Amino acid sequence: MAGKILVTGGAGFIGSALVWALNERGDEDILITDFLGTDEKWKNLVALRYADFMDANDLLSAIGRGSDLGGVTKVFHLGACSATTERDAGYLMRNNFDYTRRLAEWSLEKGARFVYASSAATYGDGSQGMDDKDEDLGKLRPLNMYGYSKHWFDQYAQRHGFLNQLVGLKYFNVYGPNENHKAQMRSVVNKAFNEVIDSGTIALFKSYKEDYKDGEQMRDFLYVKDAVKMTLHLADNPDAGGLFNIGSGEANTWLRLANAIFAAMGRAPEISFVDMPVELQGKYQYYTKADITKLRSTGYDENIMTLEDAVADYVQNYLTPDKLLEPGVSA
Repeated sequence: MAGKILVTGGAGFIGSALVWALNERGDEDILITDFLGTDEKWKNLVALRYADFMDANDLLSAIGRGSDLGGVTKVFHLGACSATTERDAGYLMRNNFDYTRRLAEWSLEKGARFVYASSAATYGDGSQGMDDKDEDLGKLRPLNMYGYSKHWFDQYAQRHGFLNQLVGLKYFNVYGPNENHKAQMRSVVNKAFNEVIDSGTIALFKSYKEDYKDGEQMRDFLYVKDAVKMTLHLADNPDAGGLFNIGSGEANTWLRLANAIFAAMGRAPEISFVDMPVELQGKYQYYTKADITKLRSTGYDENIMTLEDAVADYVQNYLTPDKLLEPGVSA
């Protein structure tokens, strides 16, 4: 589809990686919006090629006036508060639900393709399954307010009959370059790399469930390069609609992840276990695994990087040399 591409949250982690992937395929007519604030996510923008930047507050004003934003035909709405520890429920609902609702309704009115970030956090503890083909969204019980703010929009779009006209992306545990600005919300790979540099060890949370030994809690870890490939595939497929799991399709233990980090750094593993903060103990996901059958059914046939290969790429080509994603530069 010809026309301008809007990427909200375009200076953030997945947003800037998406712009990088767009640049890699020759797309540069891109409008980026974000709240830049005082952190250093602006650095993610430096090497990227895009047509214009707009403050995220100004975007809401523009669509409120009915602007077509210079002919935007495709919207990637990746901007959100992604802090799972955020406790200001009103802020999360304004930023993650209301902003998404207004932009989605504008996109539908203008005939623009709307692709937005939902989250695997909407699945809660997984007791109700992690099936993106199950339309009974009301049975899901997110464990934190972040997950609920994402879940609320999924339900809103379904109740109002337009969810299948959109593409909602239930991202699992995404990690990779361009996440340095995320402070405590950085991936374990990013934080553990620095732990190893500082102390030679990686500290993992103890388990508080008898079914899981320390370090054997499991996650679906997805490299950001694969995440943006999946995102672009669904955006480009006009027949794709509704919610899609965006993950590797594998559940890996924290121990396997830690060992992959040490291997990528050429060091012998030194792993310790620490108490989990009390405020997280009742909100912790012990097992996540994306069923990506629905994604595959749309024709997505790309190989997904193994955990070890992806961690090695991240550690050796980005973290060790302290580099960000840059179009036209091979890792």
